Amino acid sequence: MRLLSLAPDRPRRGGPRHLPSGSPAPPPPLLLLLLLSGCLGVSGAAKGYRRPNVVLLLADDQDEVLGGMYVPSALCCPSRASILTGKYPHNHHVVNNTLEGNCSSKSWQKIQEPNTFPAILRSVCGYQTFFAGKYLNEYGAPDAGGLGHVPLGWSYWYALEKNSKYYNYTLSINGKARKHGENYSVDYLTDVLANVSLDFLDYKSNSEPFFMMISTPAPHSPWTAAPQYQNAFQNIFAPRNKNFNIHGTNKHWLIRQAKTPMTNSSIQFLDNAFRKRWQTLLSVDDLVEKLVKRLEFNGELNNTYIFYTSDNGYHTGQFSLPIDKRQLYEFDIKVPLLVRGPGIKPNQTTKMLVANIDLGPTILDIAGYSLNKTEMDGMSFLPILKGARNLTWRSDVLVEYQGEGRNVTDPTCPSLSPGVSQCFPDCVCEDAYNNTYACVRTMSELWNLQYCEFDDQEVFVEVYNLTADPHQINNIAKSIDPELLGKMNYRLMMLQSCSGPTCRTPGVFDPGYRFDPRLMFSNHGSVRTRRFSKHLL
Repeated sequence: MRLLSLAPDRPRRGGPRHLPSGSPAPPPPLLLLLLLSGCLGVSGAAKGYRRPNVVLLLADDQDEVLGGMYVPSALCCPSRASILTGKYPHNHHVVNNTLEGNCSSKSWQKIQEPNTFPAILRSVCGYQTFFAGKYLNEYGAPDAGGLGHVPLGWSYWYALEKNSKYYNYTLSINGKARKHGENYSVDYLTDVLANVSLDFLDYKSNSEPFFMMISTPAPHSPWTAAPQYQNAFQNIFAPRNKNFNIHGTNKHWLIRQAKTPMTNSSIQFLDNAFRKRWQTLLSVDDLVEKLVKRLEFNGELNNTYIFYTSDNGYHTGQFSLPIDKRQLYEFDIKVPLLVRGPGIKPNQTTKMLVANIDLGPTILDIAGYSLNKTEMDGMSFLPILKGARNLTWRSDVLVEYQGEGRNVTDPTCPSLSPGVSQCFPDCVCEDAYNNTYACVRTMSELWNLQYCEFDDQEVFVEVYNLTADPHQINNIAKSIDPELLGKMNYRLMMLQSCSGPTCRTPGVFDPGYRFDPRLMFSNHGSVRTRRFSKHLL
């Protein structure tokens, strides 16, 4: 996990720019993957002790290619479900952004929502809980309770109907619909979220601690910037790093089908998208600045933890894929994480491997609730934030994604068979049914590896040594030590069937790891490979 400093003059791809004057500098961003931990009862607290407040700021589709944390799925709804539950997708069963994929479905509402970390904060720890912004992509769907549904655990609820928008949207205000139009002064969603958040801070009860989750539309499409920011960054272009606009040699067929070099129109389009994404983040900067200043004015900043992160990453031209997410590479699975709060020294850097399944356990740990009382897969990284030494920590995390396709030929890409989706006019498709994969992302003192298997007819494998190849250009699956390949295959099978504590067992490069090669073979003598469930619900 790594904490990164903020750029002073322009927003990094990893987070907001502004900091309140006169307040302690926050520690810069971490490397992360998310889960939950465990609540010290009020009666057990020392006299005069004020339990800490927590604010979680969640951006939409904001990548962090230079640092940050990891997500267990490179797509909005599965990743957000992992944040809320502290579970990997195979345990919360949200596989895509549709109701059929369990995104805000009745099954999700019945089985998972009662056990999210905000529900525990409210029902067990006595926190006031406030939500504003995008919840899950299918929230508000008529077939799943509509906007009248308020998930368990929220005291104050200001949720966006379905996916990110900036104007012409509907909010559920504690279960009642409120429509917004296209008047900037009263309707621009990022500003609306800022205003309702400030109102909450001014009118909440002072006798209970609070948790706020503010989920902005930025920098998700349609990338509509506030009027005052629409001409910003005119000379900014998408990064031309080593994997920009090159052919994805030795990669899964979906990556290989991208046309290289990209057309001039595709490059102009992605550069414009990159610029507009930055423009929308300027309003998020404003929101963060207002929020922190109000906490400081109210005398609550020094007793409040603030987390800033995103649900998934994003690519702009890497391996000649124009724009999207969903892929297994660092640009899609790595997101920013910035944290400040009591007991955290500024400008820290750590290489511990953190994931968004760890957010819930960490916030529950802050509240004093034990992770052992939950079914979460993640770990609390609060000890890391507070500088603990000689800490036993994981060396690997799981990433899993279930591809989506269409049962008919895409009209923009008639040369490809049915089964693809997210296609661009020049016949480059970003997803397919068999773009279904699972990966072990490993980081230790000696190793920085990613091992991935696809659920297709050939069980295609990609392996990257990110120490030698940080841009993941060279797939070394056919040249890596076969014994190590077998261990990674077995570790992947173990993680794909893990639950709770078994998700935190030693990885391949941990001292406590034990490997029995006999478990790698079936009765027929062939290598066992983990298969993906087609029917997770």
